[in-house]
Amino acid sequence: MKAVTWQGPRKVAVEEVSDPSIIDPTDAVIRITTTGLCGSDLHLYEPLAPFMTPGDVIGHEPMGVVEEVGSGVRNLAVGDRVVVPFNISCGECWTCSRGLYSQCETTQNRDQGTGASLFGYSSLYGAVPGAQAEYLRVPFADFGPVKVPDGPPDDRFVFLSDVLPTAWQGVEYAGVPDDGVLLVMGAGPIGDMAARIAVHRGHRVIVVDRLPDRLTRIRTRGAETIDLNEVDDLGEEVRSRTGGRGADAVIDAVGMEAHGNPIVEASHKVIGLLPDAVARPLMKTAGLDRLAALHASIDAVRRGGTVSLLGVYGGAADPMPLMQMFDKQLQLRMGQANVRAWTDDILPLLVDEDPLGTETFVTDRLPLSEAPSAYERFRSKEPGVVKVVFTP
Repeated sequence: MKAVTWQGPRKVAVEEVSDPSIIDPTDAVIRITTTGLCGSDLHLYEPLAPFMTPGDVIGHEPMGVVEEVGSGVRNLAVGDRVVVPFNISCGECWTCSRGLYSQCETTQNRDQGTGASLFGYSSLYGAVPGAQAEYLRVPFADFGPVKVPDGPPDDRFVFLSDVLPTAWQGVEYAGVPDDGVLLVMGAGPIGDMAARIAVHRGHRVIVVDRLPDRLTRIRTRGAETIDLNEVDDLGEEVRSRTGGRGADAVIDAVGMEAHGNPIVEASHKVIGLLPDAVARPLMKTAGLDRLAALHASIDAVRRGGTVSLLGVYGGAADPMPLMQMFDKQLQLRMGQANVRAWTDDILPLLVDEDPLGTETFVTDRLPLSEAPSAYERFRSKEPGVVKVVFTP
């Protein structure tokens, strides 16, 4: 089959690789019909290179049709249309029984000190072959895949794999009061969808970004916007719009975007030149992230407010303004999305009406063969490129 493979920092290729097959009785094999390009994939593109091996199949936002099931699978049948969550969880262990599916004890990577395995996301998370491919082996197929109805286009449902539950969890963790204000840092795919969910719930939402096309896109969904290029002090701008207090909650949907920060980007490149045996422990212990978005979130939230982290951070020793956080009595919530904890709540919004605008969320629909150029265009934030999906 054809698949997108990692070949080195800032280099991916579409190659012929072996077809997946049933290994365990609880496996299924999915023929992928749509698969997404996620902002987190850009972390593999360069910053997490020490944890990648040339030839790794990447991607973690798939949906498709069941082609084969193992002898132990009871809830799926050949021909079922499904969306596959990006995290791999058994549904039965201690953490899964508490809805913490991204911490599944069955697929935890204890040798790396990380949580549940993820599709196509480096040796840090299990080195499981990913979903930017024509076919995908899905472990624990009786629990993970979400069956969706035939009829509506893939765009209605593919975001159940990651974008929707990640944004949904971020809004849940933010705990915005009924009459409160939510500030969203970043208008990329996750920030955009989080804003849509919060607006749908009736909250006042303000979205911050530097890219005019992304801000225009989110304004059409009912959110207010702040162009970072036009303000000197974001915290003061937010307070001026919220009675002098600040936002009741802030969602940081930016994370460790090294590109755009020359110092951090250079540090990632230097680490990428080191032998993997040296680079891996350094990535796990050094402070390497761009923290401007997180620090701005802490500044812009009101006293007693909540900061909800959706953007992925990877520097284990990054400094935090703990005195300010303590003094402001803040709550900080974060973590990989527990996808299956939210899918039953989200699915009804996708079946009949489309209040979140999923059918028009995609900006670029491309064949798998165009993945290398799509990665570069998405990384460089080419105007209009917000959400890319591939159709194998």
